[in-house]
Parts: sequence; C-alpha cells; structure tokens
Amino acid sequence: MLSFDEFFNACSGLWKTERIYHSLLEGQIERSYTEFRVDLIDQAQKQEILAQSNLNVEIVKLIEQQQKFPGFAITFDTRSETGETVSMSLQALFVPDTYVPTQVTLDLPPPPLSAQVGLETGLIKGFYLRDQGYSEAGAIAGRFSYQPIRQTLEMTTYYRRSVAVDQMRLVAPDVRMRTIVTYQRPQPGEIPTTIDLIGFGVERRYSA
Repeated sequence: MLSFDEFFNACSGLWKTERIYHSLLEGQIERSYTEFRVDLIDQAQKQEILAQSNLNVEIVKLIEQQQKFPGFAITFDTRSETGETVSMSLQALFVPDTYVPTQVTLDLPPPPLSAQVGLETGLIKGFYLRDQGYSEAGAIAGRFSYQPIRQTLEMTTYYRRSVAVDQMRLVAPDVRMRTIVTYQRPQPGEIPTTIDLIGFGVERRYSA
C-alpha cells in the first residue's frame, strides 16, 4: 500500500499506453497510442500553479505549506488510429483538504455518481489544480481523491461544457490501469448523468 507521496514517486518516469475510447452519443470507437513523461514538480512550479488557481483562500498560506502538496509535470504525444496527433505539456498540483480552510469552496456542480466517495480508510480528498486543461485552454481546478488501499488516484475536472472523471490505479510497480469517463456538464446544481465518452487503457512504465 502506497502513501500519497509514495504514489506520486511511483508514477514518475516514461510511460506508454494504448487506449480505446467509446463515444456513447455518436456510437463510435477509436483507439490511440500515447507516450508520456512524468516528473515531480519543484517549489517554483508549485507556486506558479497556486498563483493561477481560483481558490478563495490566502495563497500565501498555501505557499508556506507547498512542500506537503504532491504534483507532477506531464509531457505527452498521442497518435490516434486515424493518424491525428496531439502533443501537450501540463503541470498538476494536489492540495489535500486538511491544508485548506473549511469555508473554501469552488463554484462546482455535484460530482457524478462515479466520482462520489465515502469514508474509506485512509481516503484523502482535496483540490486538483492544473496550469492547463486537456479540452480547454487555461488553468483548471477540480477535485481529487486518493485511496491508499487500492493505490488509486481519481481526478474530477470541471470544464465549461463537460465533466471528466479520470482514474489511475497502480496495480504493479510498472503497470497502471486507466479509465476516463466524460459527461456533458449539466445545469447548475444538477449531477452530471449524460455520458459522452468512456476510455480504457493499460499503461506500462519503460526505462528512459
């Protein structure tokens, strides 16, 4: 069982994956191949992400505790079976709720049922901050949960038109299972229920 920090250390390195995506609304299936490099971020990168975030809290206090917030930088290249290629770099920071005042909230809708978690032993929840989004440009904020017993990190990202639930589970030192479920963003206050896309993948770590 990996601790929160140990999980991020275990996820660094060069990874390769093949994924299959099911578009439920359009009835289409597409495969893709991705190579990505994951590195832990330094203190300066953490400060920059915190400064860009829209957390309603005094950022100085968070910066003082930033060494307790894990995060990573990802650079990836994806090629679809149709020949389309996408290259991107982004940085992500994970701020556990225990370090954020209880009154701090984001203007986010309720999470989809697939992203709701209870009171599992050792469960860690918090804010998920990125300097770039996948489907929309600019800084992105959402929620995350980490289950040490299952070695599973789940990130729920709220875009303007969609809600993405991205789960990665480390099942061996060099193997991760990945699932991505994308919903249409509902009206304010409603739970996302309309699934647009579901993706599956097995990720393998390789020597750089």
